[in-house]
Amino acid sequence: MENIINELMKMFPLMNTYLAAGILIFSRLLGFIRLAPVFNRKEIPGLVKLSFVLMLTIVLTGIMKPNVNVIQDSFALSIFLNIVVGAMIGYMAQLILIAIEAGADMINMQMGLSSAMVLDPTTSSQVSILGKCFSLFGVLIFIELGGIYWLIQALIRSITIFPLGATSIPLDQLVNMDYLIELSSNVLYMGLQIASPVLLATLGQDIILGVISKTAPQVNVFQLSFLFKPVLGAAILVWIMPMLVNIINEYFLSFAHII
Repeated sequence: MENIINELMKMFPLMNTYLAAGILIFSRLLGFIRLAPVFNRKEIPGLVKLSFVLMLTIVLTGIMKPNVNVIQDSFALSIFLNIVVGAMIGYMAQLILIAIEAGADMINMQMGLSSAMVLDPTTSSQVSILGKCFSLFGVLIFIELGGIYWLIQALIRSITIFPLGATSIPLDQLVNMDYLIELSSNVLYMGLQIASPVLLATLGQDIILGVISKTAPQVNVFQLSFLFKPVLGAAILVWIMPMLVNIINEYFLSFAHII
């Protein structure tokens, strides 16, 4: 077997280089797929994810045309750092969609539906109904705007910034701290912007019910709030849905340049 491998190495001198580069690209893609939006969803079977990673590895390895000295120091360390870099890119992209889920959770709590939790079989955790709906809604808009192209483009650009065989991560070049801070702070800001119409409407309803409770104490305002809040919140959501689509589109487009 060793003689066959040696003969193959003589016939194809770049086989060792391309094989090492393919393993490093594969490891970076594994970390990327684990946290990147759309790809990290558990509805997609693991075999499909691995097949996609393998196909993308073959394509990227042929495109990058790695040098002979792709392994500079420790091969195990290079594999670990490539997994970390891929996970960092996927996490920064995931922050874009987390803001949509934060707004949905605020709406869900304000409408009095926080007790109506359902079991999500894909994550094996309790999730809110609106949170799940807005999560799928955000993923659809992200795909429609070309989000998958942004992710692949960021991954290819990371290879030029952080070479495959490097043993130190240039964080100042790979991660724009101002971009990351703005992206993290916008989780709350964007969530409030999405939930603000429902928050204001339910606040006005609470004020009206408070006035009724003072003028007519015999009216059971507490039970009326459980009836009116979900109906009013659903009506407001239907009314503002076109505006929400435009707001989410602008938000996604403003953070299209991931790295």
